[in-house]
Amino acid sequence: MVAMAGKDCVGIAADRRLGVQLTTLATDFQKVFQLNDKLFVGLAGLATDVQTLHQELQFRLGLYKLKEEREMTPQVFSHLLSQLLYEKRFGPYFIEPIVAGLDAKGKPFLSGMDLIGATMTAEDFVVSGTCTGNLHGMCESLYKPDMDPDTLFETLAQSLLSAVDRDAISGWGGVVHIITKDGVTTKELKGRQD
Repeated sequence: MVAMAGKDCVGIAADRRLGVQLTTLATDFQKVFQLNDKLFVGLAGLATDVQTLHQELQFRLGLYKLKEEREMTPQVFSHLLSQLLYEKRFGPYFIEPIVAGLDAKGKPFLSGMDLIGATMTAEDFVVSGTCTGNLHGMCESLYKPDMDPDTLFETLAQSLLSAVDRDAISGWGGVVHIITKDGVTTKELKGRQD
């Protein structure tokens, strides 16, 4: 899974494989979730924890919206997620989340966390999952500052596909979401299926 910033846009991409070590169980597993018009979260890790944490996050977002009467910004959501993971630190969710979104001024926001909620924000890209080494290398090679949404999509797609092709326990295509002030564009990627 990878999230990357562009010029007034941000993108997040993930592969579609669900497996237990080298055994593939599903090829259409959702790891990236849209929480509002300008906020996505990617949850890489144990499948049951992905589903449980996604439901908990939807519940917390609903409570926030009812109480505050506004949408949650990516910065606030990142703090909420970090706190939620830290309170479970003695029996953690086996998740490495990525938060990607546009803030109130339309600027990209990216953050990544470990399983106890230690947050790292970035200006360029964040990676998570089983092939982080491969993704880091591809993103460092292909990333350029201030990319437009189309260039950002191409860069994310090439980074993801090239990285998962070099990892035996990732792949089976992917999905890329590009978030702009005008809306969200989602595209499916075809990848190696072996």
